[in-house]
Amino acid sequence: MIEILVHDQTVTSAPADFNQLARIYRWMEWLTFGPFLQRCRCSFLSSLGQRRLGLILGDGDGRFIARLIQADPIIKVDAVDVSQAMLHQLERRADSSRVRIHLADIRSFQPPQPRYDLIATHFFLDCLNNDEVRNLATLLRHYVGSDARWLISEFRIPSNLCGRLIARPLISGLYFAFGLLTNLRIRELPNHREALSESGWNLMDQQQWLGGLLISELWQPTGDDPGRTCFPRLTAPQ
Repeated sequence: MIEILVHDQTVTSAPADFNQLARIYRWMEWLTFGPFLQRCRCSFLSSLGQRRLGLILGDGDGRFIARLIQADPIIKVDAVDVSQAMLHQLERRADSSRVRIHLADIRSFQPPQPRYDLIATHFFLDCLNNDEVRNLATLLRHYVGSDARWLISEFRIPSNLCGRLIARPLISGLYFAFGLLTNLRIRELPNHREALSESGWNLMDQQQWLGGLLISELWQPTGDDPGRTCFPRLTAPQ
């Protein structure tokens, strides 16, 4: 049994509530996108080599963490999610000796370790606005060394006919549906690439599926360690 560490959630607005979707989330994925979301999450696993300490934000029911631990025999993980029901699903799949579970809103969460060499956010940044993604990227830059990697999987609207006719209305529909089901207030994809680039991260590699609707990216820190003198907190949207 893995202990769930509960953190103070000092934010001014309630987070989206994914609790009621926890048991059916995997099947919702398969009905809408088949295996492609999971392929996005795991696309760069074979290129990471062995990692020591991972910070996984918003993995939901824990399928990526289960694959990560299976692929890397030494990594230990701090897993953070705001949904207790999702974390219970993660708990069923996780190795209790290698995973610590944190119930927390990332907008007020402070990472418990000083030096991660892996960060992963899969279909999570789309629940934040541009300022929140930028603040998160700046915060996490203080908690990694120069050899760290950040795995990102996200939706994307391609700048072509497919993007205008298919991807844009599809993503708008997904935001509308999740707004009804979870009270998610975000209604458009953040520009996470710009936010990360401005916060000390460099895009190393990328893959895409379904005509560019789904992307998987591998990022690394740029330049020198900015130091740990300031730790910005994410501000809740008004």
